[in-house]
Amino acid sequence: MISLVVKNMVCNRCIYMVDRLFREAGLSPLSVRLGEVQLADPPTASELAALQPRLQEFGFELLNDQKSRVIEKIKTTIIEYIQDGVAADQGAPVFSEFLGSALHREYSALSKLFSEVEGLTIEKYLIRQKIEKVKEWLVYDELSLSEIADRLGYSGVAHLSSQFKKTTGFTPTEFRKSKDHHRRPLDEIGGR
Repeated sequence: MISLVVKNMVCNRCIYMVDRLFREAGLSPLSVRLGEVQLADPPTASELAALQPRLQEFGFELLNDQKSRVIEKIKTTIIEYIQDGVAADQGAPVFSEFLGSALHREYSALSKLFSEVEGLTIEKYLIRQKIEKVKEWLVYDELSLSEIADRLGYSGVAHLSSQFKKTTGFTPTEFRKSKDHHRRPLDEIGGR
């Protein structure tokens, strides 16, 4: 079995599309998850050469070098952490322990690599991802600020509001009332 890392897979539609592109290329994935495709056998060079332009056409990219693969795994793990509600799980380990365990590496090494390549810390990237999730929930207007704070592991509404204002320049209430919801695609959140 071989795992391939695919950049910019950040949602269920991305997973569906990447799975479809692999199947169209004659490669049947065993599984497709955020940022990763598992195949029973390694693809040939010609299969990869045919697949790569199709992936790029839809904004995806196969990553070959080790640093890029690790960075993409960090990003997808953070997105899963937020989307799957792990941040709110009271029994969950501290985020640094969670990430280190998920990637089977020391957090300090992951943090150093991420900062060097992305130009921001893992913590700031995590905050930016959380804020985008807050924006999503504010636009849908289905959850109270207290519920959002709980679901994202904030200590309370005051902490959430403070971080939101510091990041966006708006309070959550101002953002909810505004007509221009400045949301960013998850794959465009970064440092540089």
